[in-house]
Amino acid sequence: MIVADQKPIEEILQMLEPYRKVLFLGCQTCVAVCMAGGEKEVGLLAAAVRLARKHQGRPIEIVEGAVKRQCDDEFNEPWAKTIEQQEAVLSLACGVGVNKLSERFDVPILPALNTKFFGEVERQGVWAEVCAGCGNCILHLTGGICPIARCAKNLLNGPCGGVRADGTCEVAQNGSRPCAWVMIYERLGKLNQRQNLENIFGAKDWSSDRHGGPRKRIREDMLLEG
Repeated sequence: MIVADQKPIEEILQMLEPYRKVLFLGCQTCVAVCMAGGEKEVGLLAAAVRLARKHQGRPIEIVEGAVKRQCDDEFNEPWAKTIEQQEAVLSLACGVGVNKLSERFDVPILPALNTKFFGEVERQGVWAEVCAGCGNCILHLTGGICPIARCAKNLLNGPCGGVRADGTCEVAQNGSRPCAWVMIYERLGKLNQRQNLENIFGAKDWSSDRHGGPRKRIREDMLLEG
């Protein structure tokens, strides 16, 4: 799941400053789960912006909506006519949704959210990063726990010398983060797979990550001719 936070209202108002007719478009998938960009959040943000602009003596006309996934043209297309009638679109989606709308429409697409990471629901109201999308997965060797995303130093061959006696990471304050490699060690013990720790990983090839530039995945068997 992609996790995002809503930008401060002051920043959103600044982005909207030149516009009087705007579509607030939410996304009903990832960012709705983390309560940043779903239909409810669209309504709350629109109300706040209307009130702020009225107080400024500069009313704004806002159309509210939400699609299932902004990262997919199929779900954006029913809104095409509405989008083209606006001065701008405030997207309550992750950065992928903003990119997708920007590619399709000749209207300014403004990001209402700050995209954070790939994460899981840890507990009610808490989301934790568990995947860095590095493009070279070794989870089968580490008990399903990613050392790239969950180790502060991205270490591949065990913990650093700063791991605390209680198994927490030296980087986190107040012992708030468990050491990823302690977690991996314990997990592999439960699976009777601690022999996996004998694997020595060489220097990571970061070319499959963002370090290699924008990434693209192509399935030749799914491409349409022409």
